[in-house]
Amino acid sequence: MRADRRRLVKAGFLALSLGASHMARGATMMAVRIWPAADYSRVTLESDKPLQTRQTFIASPPRLAVDIEGMELNPALRELVGKVQATDPNIAGIRVGQFSPNVVRLVIDLKRPIAPQVFTLPPVASYANRLVLDLYPTQAVDPLEQLIQERTSNATGTLPTPAAPSADPLGELIAKQGQKPPLPVPSTRRQDFEPPPTASMDRPDHPPRPSTATDRLIVIAIDPGHGGEDPGAIGPGGTQEKDVVLKIAHLLRDRINAASVGGSPMRAYLTRDADFFVPLQVRVQKARRVQADLFVSLHADAFFTPEASGASVFALSQGAASSTAARWMAQKENKADLIGGINLGSQDAQVQHALLDMSTTAQIKDSLQLGGHLLRQIGGVGRLHKPRVEQAGFAVLKAPDIPSVLVETAFISNPQEEEKLRSEAYQKQLTDALMRGILQYFSRNPPLARNRSI
Repeated sequence: MRADRRRLVKAGFLALSLGASHMARGATMMAVRIWPAADYSRVTLESDKPLQTRQTFIASPPRLAVDIEGMELNPALRELVGKVQATDPNIAGIRVGQFSPNVVRLVIDLKRPIAPQVFTLPPVASYANRLVLDLYPTQAVDPLEQLIQERTSNATGTLPTPAAPSADPLGELIAKQGQKPPLPVPSTRRQDFEPPPTASMDRPDHPPRPSTATDRLIVIAIDPGHGGEDPGAIGPGGTQEKDVVLKIAHLLRDRINAASVGGSPMRAYLTRDADFFVPLQVRVQKARRVQADLFVSLHADAFFTPEASGASVFALSQGAASSTAARWMAQKENKADLIGGINLGSQDAQVQHALLDMSTTAQIKDSLQLGGHLLRQIGGVGRLHKPRVEQAGFAVLKAPDIPSVLVETAFISNPQEEEKLRSEAYQKQLTDALMRGILQYFSRNPPLARNRSI
C-alpha cells in the first residue's frame, strides 16, 4: 500500500510540474490547403491527431464559422488566410483567430449561399488526419444547359439569354435545330480526324451501320482522373498524373468541340476542368446528367518497377478481370475515393450500390468496340502495353447506358514515358489519336436520333 501511495504522490507531483498546457496537449496543424472550383471549393486542415469541431452557418451575409477544439493558433493556420484566391467562385476570404484559450475559430466568408459538408478523414497514403470543409453552392449550374448555351453562343456569335430550367434541354435544342440546316464544319478539320475505314475494322460480327445524319448534339464526357487531394501516380521526375491527364483532356475538348458527326455538332463535357477532386460515383453521375454518348476516362499508368511501358485501354467486366494486371489496375484506380476523400455520411448506400451494379451487356459490347478503335489509333503514335482491350471492374466505367472506357496513356513511372507525357508534342499526338478513334467508332456506330423522352 505504501508503494502505491508513493507512486500516486509522484504522479501528482509530475502533473503539477508539467503544467496544464503539457497535460492537455492538443493536435498540431501540419498543413492547410484550398481547392477552388466552380463545382465546389474545398478547405483541408491536416493534423497529427483527429480534430474535434463545431460549425455554424450564417446565411446573411453567407459565412461558415468552425470552432476547432484543443487547438492553439499556429503559423500553419495563419497561412490559410493568404491561400484564398481572388478567382475562387465560392470563398471571399478567411479569418482565423484564438477564440478561447483552447479553441481556434475559423470564419469563411462566402461569395454566395452554400451547403457546407464538414467531415473528417483518417490517415491514408501520405496524408495524416484531415478535416475537410466542402462548400457546395446551393444553386449549381446545370451542366447540360451550359453545354447547350455554349453551342448556341458559338453558332450565333452572341451570348444566349439565360432561360428557365428545362426538363429536356436536348429535346429543346433538337426542336430549334429542326428549323434550320445543321451548321457546317470546316472540311480540313473533318479530314484531319476522320480517316476512311480500314479493312481491319470491318469485322463480320459488327458490320457497318448505314451512315445517317442525326439532328442533335453529340456529347462526349471526358474524365481526367484524380485531381485535388488525389495526385494520382507520381513519376520519378515529380510529374503528377492529375496534371498530365487534365492537359490532355483540355486538348481533346478543343478537338471535339470543333468536329461533327453526320452534320451533327459535337460537344465535350469535362467531369473536372480544373485541379479539384471528383468522387468516382459523381463522375458517372455527371456523364449521365449530360446524357453523354461516350465516356472516356484519362489516366497515366504506374507500376512498382520503371521498366513497365506502353498505353492501355480498359472496358468494364461484369465478371472476372481479363488478366491479373487488369484486376490490379482496377483495384488501384478504385481507391481514388479513399485518397481524394469523400463524405461517406452524405452518400446514399442503396443508390450507390444500384448505380455501380446496373451495367449491361450492351454497354460493355459497345465499350469494347470504342476501346478497339482507340487502341489502334494510340498504337500508331506510341507503344502499347497490351495489344487488346482489357476488362476489369472499374467503378468509373459503370454507367449502365453509356459506352465507357479508361485510357492509361502511358506509364508515368517509366522515366522515358514520363518525359513523353510532359511533352506538348506527344500530348497533341495522343489527343489526335483519341479523336480519330472516337470518330471511327461513330463511323461504325452512328448516334441514334435523340428522343425527347430521354
